[in-house]
Amino acid sequence: MGVPEKIKKIEEDLLKTQINKHTERHIGVLRAKLSKLKMEQEEQQSRRSGSAIGFDVKKSGDGTVVLIGLPSVGKSTLLNALTNAKSKVAAYEFTTLDVVPGVMDYNGARIQVLDLPGIIQGASSGRGLGKRVLAVARNADLIMFVIDVFQPVARSLLEKELRITGIRVDEDPPNVVIESTTTGGISVVSQVKMTKMTVETVKDILRVYGMNSARVLLRQDINDEQLIDVILGTRVYVPSLTVMNKIDLVNAGFTNEVEAKLPYKFVPISAESNVNIEALKQEMYRRLDFIRIYMRRRSGETDYEEPMIVRNGSTVLEVCDKVHRKIKDDFRYAQIWGKSVKFGGQRVGISHALMDEDVLTLITK
Repeated sequence: MGVPEKIKKIEEDLLKTQINKHTERHIGVLRAKLSKLKMEQEEQQSRRSGSAIGFDVKKSGDGTVVLIGLPSVGKSTLLNALTNAKSKVAAYEFTTLDVVPGVMDYNGARIQVLDLPGIIQGASSGRGLGKRVLAVARNADLIMFVIDVFQPVARSLLEKELRITGIRVDEDPPNVVIESTTTGGISVVSQVKMTKMTVETVKDILRVYGMNSARVLLRQDINDEQLIDVILGTRVYVPSLTVMNKIDLVNAGFTNEVEAKLPYKFVPISAESNVNIEALKQEMYRRLDFIRIYMRRRSGETDYEEPMIVRNGSTVLEVCDKVHRKIKDDFRYAQIWGKSVKFGGQRVGISHALMDEDVLTLITK
């Protein structure tokens, strides 16, 4: 029996099995086997094609935002409204057949915005340009779902396609540590009450992946899918922002009614009529979670005109890399004035975490 046949059989078994406390362990093992087989199938397809799947897009700027949506929802028009790009716009599907980049300058930040080809159902399985598009989304700092006001439920389809390819939208990585050992079997220690899985289910899933000796530390109550994500180590966790486009075609009452029915928040816009674009830029900047770092020369002059833009939680090392990749090799220490230190001019190491509006001096050999 080949891999596709094994996948089909397990999927059929999952459909037949009722979900309850008695079948939890069996379902967890089936899902682990299914995920492993799909990974093997993906690797086989990649080897046959002889190349990696994805568009060749180089990240640039202070952050990267990708526009994800069904065909003809106005992504290209939105890109043109946000940036200096000239993405082709037309009233038919699949106008964009490649990735079109643009740069949005906002609050001192240079934000790369990528207009991707439209996603259709089955994209994660290779329909249309789906796999190539979704591969680009894995490297994004923010995923922007662009939804047509007349197709408000499309986000669930898009999110499902992203999930199948290992992209977890608006989720944090599970707080779980798995350490392989050479002997001793599988030891599971949980610092929280386990309600979604039993210890035996955890052990069974690890064995599916050939892990017969390991130490597992659970700091969070997780389910079988989250455990599989940790074992695979290939999942990416990306925040999202949803925009509802073409609101100029409906009245305010219609928009409010749609918002009340949906399980997610959105920014209502019209890319064509330039409605709410400034508010969208502000929300993009906020969701990218930027902080401003002011660089001070050793002479004592601080550049308050052009701050260094980095992501919240960045360290002195990340700033060194942005200034010049070789600075970290000659780094001695840094001096900081601001909220991240106890007193002005405090000396810190390269791993020190920075805060918004810190003033930073890099001291090199």
